[in-house]
Amino acid sequence: MDDDRAVQFVGAGPGAADLLTVRATRMLADADVVLYPGSYLDPEVLTHCSPAADLVDTADLDLDAIVDRLVTDHRAGRRIVRLVSGDPSVYSAISEQTRRLDAASVPWTVTPGVPAYAAAAARVGRELTVPLVAQSVVLTRTQQRSTAMPATESLAAFAATRATLVLHLATTRIRELMAELVAEYGSDCPVVVVYRASQPQETVLRGTVSDIADAVEAAGFRQAAVILVGRALADRPDPCAGESHLYDPARDRSARP
Repeated sequence: MDDDRAVQFVGAGPGAADLLTVRATRMLADADVVLYPGSYLDPEVLTHCSPAADLVDTADLDLDAIVDRLVTDHRAGRRIVRLVSGDPSVYSAISEQTRRLDAASVPWTVTPGVPAYAAAAARVGRELTVPLVAQSVVLTRTQQRSTAMPATESLAAFAATRATLVLHLATTRIRELMAELVAEYGSDCPVVVVYRASQPQETVLRGTVSDIADAVEAAGFRQAAVILVGRALADRPDPCAGESHLYDPARDRSARP
């Protein structure tokens, strides 16, 4: 959808004003209206906006109110950016917004952003996929009264893979979650919790499956934190770790262009 007046869904990244993409900053500078999630966003991100733009905090708006504003401003010929935290592909709620925009014949586009889990991993300097330790990353969340999980996506099923787990929206249940994970990951498995990664309030807690809940509860984290679980997070190299074939000196590179 190339309409210049399309509603632009833009990933704001993990929160730091300098972790937006170049495209995102250009869109913000050109926008007449910017809707943003005030509960999760560092206000510094909004310094990329035009001083003349209308800035709308969606923290206290329901879905219908948000979409009504998008449709109204689009029909008024205004350039609109709908900022979402992190990357729009994960837990951004754009699917229900775009369905409503389609029904209203309002065009839209999506611009990716740096996901929170990537910022968290960067903060602690860990690759989440280490050869022979973990080659998969599971992005998931936990059952809540407001949003049900599909029956096939249980934490136990994901834990059976022993992949690196990234748990979103889960800090209030961390004690029971760690109790579910201990059988597969072991009580000594590394866990890292990063609160508001890349933002001024950023806090990093390190521990294990057996003790991280104590640290999180003592810190009082309720939201805006990412939980990383897995052997790839170990401070010391895992004795079972291998090395990537990509840079192996024995690899045949003759077919490369």
